[in-house]
Amino acid sequence: MDAIFNVIAVLIAIASVLASLGHAGYLAMLNNAATKRAGGAPIAQYVRSRWAVAGGTTAVSLLAWLLTSGGFGMDIVAVILAAGSGAVATKALQSTQAKYRNGG
Repeated sequence: MDAIFNVIAVLIAIASVLASLGHAGYLAMLNNAATKRAGGAPIAQYVRSRWAVAGGTTAVSLLAWLLTSGGFGMDIVAVILAAGSGAVATKALQSTQAKYRNGG
């Protein structure tokens, strides 16, 4: 039972890391495009304001992945942290995409 829950916790943590890195990667891509075009300063400023969220969710999801190497209790904490940071990262990514999908 503990081994199965550990595998589930690791999978949730990996999904959280991927969601967080996806958000950070999207911000990097958006920032790169904004700095290359004229009039992209407002977008670059928005991206700078969102780096804290991307960095925070990535750090928490990596911590959750690290916690999966502990026992059953740490797996529970890891699942809670990973699910929370993954949800925040996904919501932040969707918010950023919605803002700039149609030229925002």
